[in-house]
Amino acid sequence: MGVDEEMLILLKNLGLLFFEFFKAGLFAVGGGLATVPFIREMGAVYGWVSEAEVANIIAIAESTPGPIGVNAATYVGFQVAGIPGAITATIGLITPSVIIIILVAKAIKKYSHSYLVKSLFTSLRPAAIGLITAAGFSLLLVALNIKADFLHFKFSADWSTLLRLGLFAAFAFFAFWKKTSKIHPLFFIFAGGMLGGLLSL
Repeated sequence: MGVDEEMLILLKNLGLLFFEFFKAGLFAVGGGLATVPFIREMGAVYGWVSEAEVANIIAIAESTPGPIGVNAATYVGFQVAGIPGAITATIGLITPSVIIIILVAKAIKKYSHSYLVKSLFTSLRPAAIGLITAAGFSLLLVALNIKADFLHFKFSADWSTLLRLGLFAAFAFFAFWKKTSKIHPLFFIFAGGMLGGLLSL
């Protein structure tokens, strides 16, 4: 493959990264986890990441400083096209937010009492909840090794899956148990990481 062909492939990938993450930044209402369905779609369409890699990306993005969506975009961009890809994907993700915030900041004082504006923000809440719920559900399926499409579920009941299911139930219980509610989330992140590492051996 010549230098010109490699450059064309790089430019194509950078263009796709910017477009796809611009779209994710524009429509992923509700925060970083709302970008997960878009990243899964990118993996399905372009083969950039697998289902298992999506779960790893979110785990890394959650565990590192900074917004989850930005960290995930940087990770995927780097996977696809190195440092230029990481920069392009990150810029693509944050550009819609910057534009919208500038426009909203100018208009919010003038139209903050408008019934139409209040109705718009109210209607966005269910969309945000839906995107975050879909992201959490898809990660749960990957973590528990459950293969699923729109109509079918395939549960692999080997010892590893059953152990993961038990650990998930235990973590969920302790995370919401009143006596452990004051434990810092970092404890659960590090504990989960260590258990995940042991299970992958």
